[in-house]
Amino acid sequence: MPGPVTARDLARHLGVSQSMVSRAFSPGASVAPEMRSRILAAAAELGYRPNVIASALSRRRSGIVGVVMGELSNPFYPAVLECLSEALRSAGFQCLLLTVPRGEEADACLPMLRQYHVDGVVLTSANLSSAGAAHWIADGRAAVLFNRTAAGESALHSVACDNVAGGRMAADALLAGGRRRLAFVAGRSDTSTSRERERGFREALAEQGLAACRIEAGAFSYEAGHSAALQALEQSADGIFFANDILALGGLDALRHTAGLRVPDEVAVVGFDDIPMAGWPAYNLTTLRQPVEAMARRTVDLLQDGAAAAQASRLPASLVRRGSL
Repeated sequence: MPGPVTARDLARHLGVSQSMVSRAFSPGASVAPEMRSRILAAAAELGYRPNVIASALSRRRSGIVGVVMGELSNPFYPAVLECLSEALRSAGFQCLLLTVPRGEEADACLPMLRQYHVDGVVLTSANLSSAGAAHWIADGRAAVLFNRTAAGESALHSVACDNVAGGRMAADALLAGGRRRLAFVAGRSDTSTSRERERGFREALAEQGLAACRIEAGAFSYEAGHSAALQALEQSADGIFFANDILALGGLDALRHTAGLRVPDEVAVVGFDDIPMAGWPAYNLTTLRQPVEAMARRTVDLLQDGAAAAQASRLPASLVRRGSL
């Protein structure tokens, strides 16, 4: 047959109805096993492939989940995307990735997501305005914030590591190592992750009658971490907690190669995330590991649950001890 083979072509070839062809490709649909086998065999012979988009329009469900990301330069997020994609695939979904330019909100992605009739959306390292969230929820589609929390009341589900408890664990580990002149290196001020990790860190120190100087890195980047570590040394810090691993890697290189210090003998370092590079021998970074796989599975559960009330899930971090502490 010239051109792509359609369901109508296949039905005409077999002498059956077009709806019969459609049901043969729908799991659980009422079709006699012999007829299903006959249709599938003919489809393979003629090169017919079902039109997933057309099927989605008729069923009002696409089986597609949009994943919106604001940055991929941080090695943590490619790992997140891999886990999310696998969890979605295991649940029968396909993943549609959209990226948002830095500093912009994810609202601009919503029209395209609607065009693809996605069943839900996961937002990670990207922000959705309150108005955008309200319009999306009014469409009857699920939305989950991943690795971030919304300020105040939110109609969106959220799944994140327990960053406050993780910050407390970082403080306890540094204090147990005999460090008393501590510094916290903050990432971007508009991220809930950095704020929550700092909060837990400071709360644990305050309980011991201690405080920490604050270094504003302004970004989650290697270069920002390198500069921040040198600023922490100006404050005589003997222990530094970085808001994430990519900051900590820059900090480690500044301490070891620019300042010529021995880590951890002279300065101890703790990061957050446990990206693959944290375990490389060149860095050997002690860090808080996020349970990314469990967070991805919980995200998919919320997408499938259909609960109207927003749920906030917080999963525990774990301390991974390496040579920087």
